Amino acid sequence: MVNISDKELTVSAIKNGTVLDHIPADKVYRALELLGLTEIDNQITIGINLRSKGLGSKGIIKIADKFFDQDALNRLALIAPQCTVNIIRDYKVAEKHKIGMPEEIIGMEKCMNPKCVTNHQPIKTRFSVIQKDGHTGLLCHYCEKITNLK
Repeated sequence: MVNISDKELTVSAIKNGTVLDHIPADKVYRALELLGLTEIDNQITIGINLRSKGLGSKGIIKIADKFFDQDALNRLALIAPQCTVNIIRDYKVAEKHKIGMPEEIIGMEKCMNPKCVTNHQPIKTRFSVIQKDGHTGLLCHYCEKITNLK
C-alpha cells in the first residue's frame, strides 16, 4: 500500500525480509542481477535516486521473505561496499550492518586471463580483493593477473 501526502511517499513495511540501503543509484539494477532478484516471486520494492547525505543519491532494495548468505553479500560488496543490510523480523529491524569489501571472492567472477586454469578446468575462481588509488581489482589466486571490476 502506498500513501501519498503533501511531501512524502510511504511504502508499506515488510514483516520479514531484507532492506539493502545506501546502494549507489547507478548500481541498483546491477545489484538486482548480482543477487538473483530478477528471477524470484518475492515482493520487491526498489527506490532509485533517493536523496543521500553521503552518496548524493542512493538506491534502496526491500525484499520480503528473503535473507542473503555471505557469498551474496560479497557479490554486492563489489559494486556497493558502503551498502547497509537491515534484517527485518516481525516488522522491526532485528539486525543492521554495513557489508564492507571482502578480502577474498571465491567462485564468482571470471578471470580476465584467457590462459588461466579456471577458464579451462572445472575449478572455482579465487580472487584477493585489492584496492589502490581508489580503484578495486581482483587478484587471481592461480595466474596472479588482476581483473578490473568494471
